[in-house]
Amino acid sequence: MVEIKTAAELEAMREAGRVVGSALAAVREAIRPGVRLTELDEIAATVIREHGAKPAFLHYHPGFAPTPFPAVICASVNDVIVHGIPDGYRLRQGDLLSVDCGAYLNGWAGDSAFTVIVGPGSQADLDLIAAAEKALAAGIAAAVPGARLGDIGAAIASVGRAAGYGIPQDFGGHGIGRHMHEDPHVANEARPGRGMVLKAGMTLAIEPMFTAGGKDRYRTARDGWALHTVDGSQAVHAEHSIAITDDGPRVLTLP
Repeated sequence: MVEIKTAAELEAMREAGRVVGSALAAVREAIRPGVRLTELDEIAATVIREHGAKPAFLHYHPGFAPTPFPAVICASVNDVIVHGIPDGYRLRQGDLLSVDCGAYLNGWAGDSAFTVIVGPGSQADLDLIAAAEKALAAGIAAAVPGARLGDIGAAIASVGRAAGYGIPQDFGGHGIGRHMHEDPHVANEARPGRGMVLKAGMTLAIEPMFTAGGKDRYRTARDGWALHTVDGSQAVHAEHSIAITDDGPRVLTLP
């Protein structure tokens, strides 16, 4: 079931999204060589707590995972596509780091992610990040009343495939609202003009994931959470929670 939110509910979701955006902004500011991933997790936890919100990822236990997620953020380094568990690893110059964060505020969820290079990086990694951000913008632009769900995936895939990047299968965006993950699944590759008709009041988390090696397959780490590229190539992840409105898409997770 896909819930249509009222204007007041969208405002409440915007406040939840603002918390997530603020947490990610604080994490982004702290990223530098030598910082431990656990330190970044603590920063996000502090911002969420100070806003009177609750982490959405901590203790989350989907069916595919053997254990509940043990942290506030996902911190995915280099060949980790998504779901990296923050540990004592110290960031190194040139690392590619994706940070994903979710929070609940007053019963509503927000979810967002970004990828950044730690210090100066390669042009190849810069291009990979730029493609993910371009694909995110294209997916958001496609989320308008009367369009189809497949139009979002088609817009995302057109950017990634044109650049020769892989698009991991099975994982993608999702509905969001009272719960972090709701219907519908928002594929990162789909046929345009297919799928559910989009309506004003729907809220979605749109999240492109690309791999530099061009492979769509992935492997799961021993912890049952982190997804790695099969060829060891770099990976990126970008995400915003958005609302579909009669005035166009509205991004809910800006700081």
